[in-house]
Amino acid sequence: MNLSNDFLTFLIKIGVGIELITAIIGSIFYNKYKNIYLLKYFVLLLWYVVVNECIGLYIRLYHDTSNAIAINIYNVINFTYILLLYHNYLIYKKRKKSVFIMLIIYLLSFFINGFFENYLYEFQSIPYIVAALFIVVTIILYFIEVLNSEKVLYTNKNLLFWISVGLLLYFAGNIPFRILRNYYEYLTDATILFLINFTLTIIMNTCFIIGFIWSDNKQPY
Repeated sequence: MNLSNDFLTFLIKIGVGIELITAIIGSIFYNKYKNIYLLKYFVLLLWYVVVNECIGLYIRLYHDTSNAIAINIYNVINFTYILLLYHNYLIYKKRKKSVFIMLIIYLLSFFINGFFENYLYEFQSIPYIVAALFIVVTIILYFIEVLNSEKVLYTNKNLLFWISVGLLLYFAGNIPFRILRNYYEYLTDATILFLINFTLTIIMNTCFIIGFIWSDNKQPY
């Protein structure tokens, strides 16, 4: 599948627009979760995403160079925050310990992978897949705890639940195509990967927006 650069750039702008809308809505409803530990920083991550995407778009439009370093730094911050977030809200100590171990393994994989892929010019593919898998597992552990607690009665009004749905759909859908792209390049191309990532990004941010609007001020986390 071949799409023109102009059309791909148009889709990127739409994606950045959706992320900007999500960050704005998250800021508007900030009072709902401003006193909730770690979760209150989620809106900062959303604004960081917007800034990072704008930098990437600027580089794409006006500079013929790689923005791999910006993506790699973003991934470290994003994955670390998400894993720490669930580490805090999981109840059982063994599960909390497992998530912390996953975080350490991810950070180690990122450090070690730097000897094989240049941070400045190459996307750190293996650490990304490792972290994405860990996040999927962690969210499943979170859902198991929710289903076995009184929180299940408030899931549709729980911001963290909607964030979890969005993240799970995004990473569960993204991982297979990341693997195909890295190890079986003849089966797919960058355009297909981009379109899949674009679609999943829209779905994920829609879940975030629903959570911001629909969630209650007071609820068990």
